[in-house]
Amino acid sequence: PAAAAAAAAAGWGGSEGERPASSPLLGGRGRAAAGSSSPGHGFRRVTLTKPTFCHYCTDFIWGLAGYQCEVCNFMSHEKCLKNVKIPCSCIAPSLVRVPVAHCFGPPGHYKRKFCTVCRKSLESPAFRCEVCELHVHTDCILFACSDCRQCHQDGHQDHDTYHHHWREGNLSSSARCEVCKKTCSSSEVLSGMRCEWCGILAHSACYIIVTPECTFGRLRNMILPPTCVQLFSRNFSKLHCFRISENLQTESDEDDDVDGSTQGSAKDVQISTDSSKQTLKIFDGNDAVKRNQFRLISVPRIAKNEEVVEAALRTYYINDDQQEYELQTFTQQTLLSDDVINRNSAAEDSNLGSVFRESIPEAWIIRAKPKDEEVIRIYPAWLKVGMAYVSLRVNKDSTTQTVIKEVLPLLGRQRMVLDNQELILNRLKDIRKTSIRQMNQTRFYIVENSKSIVRVNLFVGGLPPQLSPEEYTNILKEELAIKSNVVSVSHVYQAQGAVVLEISCFSEAERIYMLVKDTTVNDKPLNAVVIPEVMASKIPQNCCPLLVFVNPKSGGLKGRDLLYSFRKLLNPHQVFELTNGGPLPGFHTFSKIPSFRVLVCGGDGTVGWVLGALEEIRHKLVCSEPSVAILPLGTGNDLGRVLRWGAGYSGEDPYSILVSVDEADDVLMDRWTILLDAEEPAEGAENGIAEPEPPKIVQMNNYCGLGIDAELSLDFHHAREEEPGKFNSRFHNKGVYVKVGLQKISHTRNLHKDIKLQVDQHEVELPSIEGLIFINIPSWGSGADLWGSESDNRFEKPRIDDGLLEVVGVTGVVHMGQVQGGFRSGIRIAQGSYFRVTLLKPIPVQVDGEPWIQAPGQIIISAAGPKVLAEAVFCTKEKTE
Repeated sequence: PAAAAAAAAAGWGGSEGERPASSPLLGGRGRAAAGSSSPGHGFRRVTLTKPTFCHYCTDFIWGLAGYQCEVCNFMSHEKCLKNVKIPCSCIAPSLVRVPVAHCFGPPGHYKRKFCTVCRKSLESPAFRCEVCELHVHTDCILFACSDCRQCHQDGHQDHDTYHHHWREGNLSSSARCEVCKKTCSSSEVLSGMRCEWCGILAHSACYIIVTPECTFGRLRNMILPPTCVQLFSRNFSKLHCFRISENLQTESDEDDDVDGSTQGSAKDVQISTDSSKQTLKIFDGNDAVKRNQFRLISVPRIAKNEEVVEAALRTYYINDDQQEYELQTFTQQTLLSDDVINRNSAAEDSNLGSVFRESIPEAWIIRAKPKDEEVIRIYPAWLKVGMAYVSLRVNKDSTTQTVIKEVLPLLGRQRMVLDNQELILNRLKDIRKTSIRQMNQTRFYIVENSKSIVRVNLFVGGLPPQLSPEEYTNILKEELAIKSNVVSVSHVYQAQGAVVLEISCFSEAERIYMLVKDTTVNDKPLNAVVIPEVMASKIPQNCCPLLVFVNPKSGGLKGRDLLYSFRKLLNPHQVFELTNGGPLPGFHTFSKIPSFRVLVCGGDGTVGWVLGALEEIRHKLVCSEPSVAILPLGTGNDLGRVLRWGAGYSGEDPYSILVSVDEADDVLMDRWTILLDAEEPAEGAENGIAEPEPPKIVQMNNYCGLGIDAELSLDFHHAREEEPGKFNSRFHNKGVYVKVGLQKISHTRNLHKDIKLQVDQHEVELPSIEGLIFINIPSWGSGADLWGSESDNRFEKPRIDDGLLEVVGVTGVVHMGQVQGGFRSGIRIAQGSYFRVTLLKPIPVQVDGEPWIQAPGQIIISAAGPKVLAEAVFCTKEKTE
C-alpha cells in the first residue's frame, strides 16, 4: 500500500508496573517480538490510576491492570494483545514503501482530536498536515511517520497509489465500519481507520480484510488521480509543491517552533518532586547537538547504565536491543573526536553501577557501538506489490557493487551495473554519528541506472503585459539572471503578463523561485508558483476533475478552513489559493485536460475575477467551456443565490458540497463586456498636462451601478482598506453598509442631469434618479429583486441567458432600503443588448461590487463572447433561500 496505518509513536511514561516475563506474547524483557501478532510493540503490565480505555477495542479496561507499549503508549486489555495489528512507531517507517513527508500548517487548537504520535488528546497548540488527517503535538512533530498521501509522481517514479491509504483515528462520532456496520469511532482514544482517498471507515480489527484496491469512493469522478500528475519536487518543500501561502508557515519557522516546544514540553519532566529520580538531557548524535535539540528522560537515581540507555532509546522511539548502544558524556570534544572516554565502557564493570556520580554531567549523547557487520534493508524501486524490502548483511569490505550483485538475484533480476567502490559500512558509520534515529530510517533503494530528465515548471506572474516572448526572456535575464542553457520559456500569457518557465536543473529552479519573491519590475512585485504537469493521456475516460479556486480573504476565516478540507478530500494539486498567483496557474495546470469543471469559493468579485481569467485564456484550453459552480463566501453573494447555491457558506460539510457540485445541472448565463473610455485626464494630474486615461475593459456577470449605489460601495471599500482586520464577518460588513447609507440619506445628486443613456442606438430619457443600475441576474444588494415581479407589457420577462440587460433607477438611499426590504422595486427604464452611457462629470461606478471614480467620457456595455456554462443546484432545500 501507499503507506502503513499511521502508527502511534510516543514518549514513554505513565504508571509503573511489572513486566510479565511469563506472558507467551512477550519475550525477553517483556517486549513483543517484531514478528508476533503485536507488530513491534513492547507491552508491559501497568497499574492503572485513572479510567483507561483499550486502544484496540475502545472498551473500558476494568480492574487495576492493563498493558501499555513502552514506546508508543498503546494501551490494551490482556485479551486484546494477540489481536493488535497497528504497528508500533519503531517499525512503522520501515513498513512505508515510499516515504512522503507531511505538510504541516501553522499551529492551532484542535478540539476532540488525538495526537497520532503520543496518542494523547490535543489540549495544547498542535500541528495538522494540510494534505492528510495527521494531527501531532508540537513536541511530537519530529517523530511523525512520513506516510502522507502521495499525490503525484516525482520524476521517473511510477508507484501504485490506487491502494487504500489508511490513517488511524480522529473519526466523527457518526462513523460506521464498512465491514461490520457498527460504530468505529471513540471520543476517549485514538481508534478506527479511515482511507485518506475514498473515505471508507473501519475498525482496526476490520480494516485488514477490506479489499486493498481503492476506487476513490463517491468523488472518484472529480478527483485528479495522482498517477496522472508529475512534479519534480526536489529542493522544494511541500508548502511550495502544494502552493500553500508561506506567510502562514515557513520551514524555518516550523523548525524554530518545534525546537522551542520540544524543550518547553520537556520542562514538564524536570518539574518533579520525586527525589528518588533524576532528569537527564539526551542528544541523538552530532546533528541534535548542533541544533540543541534534546529529549529529557526521568529515571531512578539507582538505575543501571543499561536501563538508562533503554530509556534514552525509548524517548527517540527506537526499540532496538540496548546492548548495541551506549551513552557518551556531553563535552565539546564529543563532536571533534570519537575517542571520548565513555563512562559506560570504563574498565570497571559499569553495567552493575549507576551512571549518577557528581563528576558526570546531566547531558549525554546516545551512540551506536562500533560493529564489524551490519544488516541493511534494500527496497526495490520497481515493485508495486509484494515484499517491501530484502535484508542483506554487509561488512567492512562490502561496496555498492557487491551489494547490488548480491541483492539482484534475490529480487529475480540480473543486470550489469556500473562499477562503484564506495564502502557501505563507512557510509553507515557516518550516518550513525549524525543521528541514530536517522540511521534507523535510512533506506537503500535499488533502481536502474537510467538518466532521468529533470523538468521543473515555474509560473512567474507580475510581468508587464503585452510583450513578446523575446522581451520577457530579456527581462528575466536582466532581473533574475536566468541561465538559458537550463531555463526556457514554455508558455507566454501576454494579456496577463505571465510566463511559464521550464527548468532542467533543481538548484537553478530553487534559486529563481526564491529570487522572484524579492524582485519587482516597473514597481510591481513578481510572484512565482511551482506547478505540476498533468498527463492528460492517463486520466480515465469517465473522470472529469474539479478545479477548485478558494479566496481565503472571503468569508472571514472560512476560506482558510475550506482550503484545508478540499485539499484533504481531493488531490491538493487541483486546489488553488487565489491570493497566491491568482486563477491563471490553475487554468494553465488544467489546460490539457479534455474535460474538467470549476468550483469558485468566494464572493461575487472573486467569481468575476475567475470568469474574467477564464474568458482571457479560453482559447488555450482543450476544454474551452468548463462548467462553473459557486460556493458563496462574500457579503452579497447575489450570483450564488441565483444559481441556488445559497445566501452564503455557513459551515456546511465540504464533502456534501462536492457531492452537490457533482449532481448540479448546467445552465447558461450571459456575460457582458464594459468599455470605459475617459475623455478627460484623471484627477490629480500634474500641471493638468496628463493624457486622458486609456480605454479600460472589464467583464460583468451580475450588475453595474452608477451613482448612489456605487458611492456606497466605494465608501465601504475605503473603510475596509483602512481597517481590514475588522471585516471578517458578513454581519459586520452589512452593518457598515447600513452605517454608510444612513450618512447619505439627505444627499441629493440629480444623476439624470449628469449622464446620458442610449439603448440599442435609441436615446432614453431618464427620470429624476440618484442611481442607475444595469442588472444581468434577478438578485441585487444581497438578494433584493430590483426589477420586480409585476408583469409589464413593455418588457420581456428577465432571464440570465436571454442576451438582454435590464436598466433600473433608484431615487436615493431610502428607496434602496425599501427595495432590499421587499416593499418596493426599482424604476424600470429600459431593456436591451447594447448600451452607451455618456458621463458629463466624474461619477462613482461599480461592477460586481468593485467600485471606483470614473472620469467623464463614454461607457459602452455589450454582450461578451460565449455564454458561461454555470452549475445550478435545484434539489437542495436549504440552498434555495
